[in-house]
Amino acid sequence: MEIRTSAPGDLDAILEIYACAREYMRRTGNPNQWGSSNPPEWKIRKDIADGNSYLVLQRGEICGVFSFILGADPTYQVIEGRWLNDEPYGTLHRVAGNGRARGLMGTVLDFCGALAPNVRVDTHSDNKIMQHILEKSGFTRCGIIHLENGSPRIAYQKKYS
Repeated sequence: MEIRTSAPGDLDAILEIYACAREYMRRTGNPNQWGSSNPPEWKIRKDIADGNSYLVLQRGEICGVFSFILGADPTYQVIEGRWLNDEPYGTLHRVAGNGRARGLMGTVLDFCGALAPNVRVDTHSDNKIMQHILEKSGFTRCGIIHLENGSPRIAYQKKYS
């Protein structure tokens, strides 16, 4: 698998992947994290414009998308718990796949770890699959953060050496 920065022309493929991911989440007991419309198109467009949106390709075909943002995340300033450290970090958001690529999350986590010494990520309490993958990948559950709308999320961090 390879990873490249998303471009405006990739928007339709990205929207399709997010629709596929929302349906998968619904079928696997996590209907509330993204509901029927998250992430919103304006946020995806902003990620692309800011250079924070990435595509995962397998044999040249788009199979996944995610956002990785270097620097402090405002929703991570307050945590019920404790981060591993206060060092610079990158935040992984909005990871989704089309379900046809095995090992996508491992590829994404390796990519992010190569860009930042610390990676933080959060997930919904219903997203047992993501929690399992993160913990299996060496991430530490640090506590609970709250999104801008007040919704709680389980916060994780991993320090890469």
